[in-house]
Amino acid sequence: MPSLPELMPTEVSDETFGGVTYHVAGELVPVLSVDVTNMPVYFEHHILLWKNTTITIGLKSLKGALKRMIAGMQIFVTEASGPGVIAFSRDGPGHIVPIHLRRGEEIQVREHQFLAATASVDYSFERVRGLGTMLFGQSGFFIDRFRGETGDGIVWLHGYGNVFEKVLAPGETIDVEPGGWLFKDASVRMETRIDKLSSGFFGAAMNFVVNRFTGPGRVGIQSMYLHMPSEE
Repeated sequence: MPSLPELMPTEVSDETFGGVTYHVAGELVPVLSVDVTNMPVYFEHHILLWKNTTITIGLKSLKGALKRMIAGMQIFVTEASGPGVIAFSRDGPGHIVPIHLRRGEEIQVREHQFLAATASVDYSFERVRGLGTMLFGQSGFFIDRFRGETGDGIVWLHGYGNVFEKVLAPGETIDVEPGGWLFKDASVRMETRIDKLSSGFFGAAMNFVVNRFTGPGRVGIQSMYLHMPSEE
């Protein structure tokens, strides 16, 4: 039997990497707590749950501001600097997963599922076209890209339901429901396959759509499907 995607840890305690120590706790709506004494952390808007009063909150500009403005994307994220601990949570059920990045490593993430990252991680994006306009709109959709830029770092993601990880060998493939993927290594190729299914009954037919991922590398799969709204 081929190896199955494995459930990623749902709780993390006293994990240290990339200049921070962090915790993930909670089963239904998990909370991420990060000690930012030695390394600032930037995060998505509206996810702050609590913080020590010693922490300073500011704005961090992102690279490619003009490109982001044209695409209708945010050009600033919020950044927390220590000493102290800050905690984050989305107002919905799911699974918070940490992705450790060595310097030079890159992870590609489904749009709107980024939670937080250490300041050593570069945050950019790319528009993906031709992946099934019936699902993503005529102009395609965006993928967030995170890269260990100035050193080792961490990206924390929020997956819907639970998050499973599949490690693909070179040339190995897996088909995933288009709303079911959360992240992938930059080395993993993604393509959309559309098969027409016909019942032979009065010419009735439907399209069966999957995203096919080809290794080598990791693919994150979330157990609750999420479909991006089509662009106008």
